[in-house]
This record gives sequence, C-alpha cells and structure tokens, in this order.
Amino acid sequence: MQTLNQDIKERNFKRVYLLYGEETFLKKSYKNRLKEAVLGDDTMNYHYFEGKGINVSEIIGLADTMPFFAEKRLILMEDSGFFKSGGEELAEYLPELPDTTCMVFVESEVDKRSRMFKAVKKTGYAAEMVRQDSAQLAKWAGGILAKEGKKIAGSTMELFLSKTGDDMENIRSELEKLISYTMGRDVVTAQDVEDICTTQVTNKIFDMISAISGRQTKKAMELYEDLLILREPPMRILFLIARQFNQLLLVRDMLGKNMGRAEMASSLKLPPFVVGKMIPQAKAFTKEQIRSYVQLCVDTEEAVKQGRLQDRLAVELLICRDFRQA
Repeated sequence: MQTLNQDIKERNFKRVYLLYGEETFLKKSYKNRLKEAVLGDDTMNYHYFEGKGINVSEIIGLADTMPFFAEKRLILMEDSGFFKSGGEELAEYLPELPDTTCMVFVESEVDKRSRMFKAVKKTGYAAEMVRQDSAQLAKWAGGILAKEGKKIAGSTMELFLSKTGDDMENIRSELEKLISYTMGRDVVTAQDVEDICTTQVTNKIFDMISAISGRQTKKAMELYEDLLILREPPMRILFLIARQFNQLLLVRDMLGKNMGRAEMASSLKLPPFVVGKMIPQAKAFTKEQIRSYVQLCVDTEEAVKQGRLQDRLAVELLICRDFRQA
C-alpha cells in the first residue's frame, strides 16, 4: 500500500488500479482517497459502475473521451467480476488506456491467473487489502484515540481488540462508541471497554468453547442463549463451533512442530493475539479429543439435515456433551 499512499500524496497516478482482498475497510478507504485525489469535487468526469454485466464497449468509449475541463477522467468499477471471467476484451484494451483516464477496480474476488489481473499488474498497480495483524491494528486504533486526546494502556488495547476482532470497520465503530463514552476524560480504561464495547459473535464462540472444555455447561448454555437472542441461527453457531475446533486441531498440530505464535498466525491467517488465546485451549487437550469433538459437530449437522433432531436442540445437546467423553 506504500505505492498507493505515494501516488495519492504526489498526485502522480497510474492509469489503472485494482483494490482487492478481504479487508473491506481498507478497500473503501483507498477507493475514497483515490477518488478525492484524482477528481476532488469534480462530478462531470466521474463514472461509477457496480456489479456484473457492465458494458465493456461503454467503458472503453468513456475511457477514450477527453475529460471535460479537467486533467483526468475517473472510471470506478466495483465487483465487476472481470477478474474471474469476461474481462478479456477489457484486458486487451488496458495497454491503450489514455493518460487522461484513470480506472479503479474494487473487487471481492480475484483470480490472479486471469488476463485482467495480469493486464492491471503490467499497466498499473494491484493492491491486496489483507487483514492487519494485532500490532498494526493497535497502532491504527491508538492513533485514532490520540487524535481525540485519549490515552490507552497496552493491556487495555489488547482487551479492546479481543472484543472487536480484526475487522477494521467494526474497530472504527467501536472506537467511536468508546470516544463518546469517555467524553471529558483523557484515559480509556479496561472498565470502559467492558462497559461499552460489543463482543463479536466469534469471541462469544471462543468463550463458549472455553466453557465447554472446562465442563462449565451452565456458562456455555448462557452464551448460546445470548447468541440466539442476537438472532444467530443455531446452524451458523454449529458451523462456528466446528470451525473453532478445526482451528484448535491445527494449532495443536503446529505446537507439535514447535512453531512460534507469529508463524502459526501467518499459516492460519489469524491475528497473533487470537492465536495467543487459542494456544492454551489447544494445549489442554490431545489431538484425539479435539478430533472427536469435530466429528460430533459433523454428526450433529447430519442429524439436523436428516430431520432426526431440531436444530436448536441439536446444538444444545452438543454443548452439554462432556468434551473429554466426546
């Protein structure tokens, strides 16, 4: 993203940009920054297209048209699908794109083997927006708080991120709540975080599994009821439980290979602080115990699909099952 920041700062733009990856907040942020940097308040030379079925001939026609009393014309396309299929004609055209036009693609799915991806790499710049690690998130969140005159301890920031997860859109939203809640004070405390910040569903799942593994059935059921109140479908809760146990199995295997936390985080594509919370859970059980619970999740799903159990009851029975007897 250094290239993007430099281009925006110097107002020296490439003819085409591709913003892709799983971090929605960063894609949205850089899309808006590019638009502002290229055009400012100019709306006459701005063209926006969204979704599949975009007319390539229309795009090429606009791209070849000189901007109206401006240096650049901006064509912005979101989730066009051209980087999966149907982008051959546009890929062939990109090398001929005039310097007076800037194209920006914002995509959820990208095939790096596609002609469009290769054409953008050759003609312009492709920026992958990935999930940020805990250190980057802490620095970013701390910077936002600092601008508002707020201070936060490292341990409090870790608590905050453990509640929000690594989604930057959610972190930004929770920061706004925290800033408003601490109006008139310059220090954000752990109690502030506990009082105002919402624990994400995946974090509740993590706590539920801690309760299940610790034979705290009542606590696990209370967390399950909380999720149902939040209108989380039982089958999605089952999916998240199964996914968490699968991740624990991977962590258990990596521990056996003496892999460090950072290496595990990179392999699992999870923030290091999340992996740090999973390691004690994984250490508490054998691979066989974790595998048996994964199989229980599979069996539970099958029972629901075959109509032998109602979904809510099926998950309740799974939660109440003694982990070590699974």
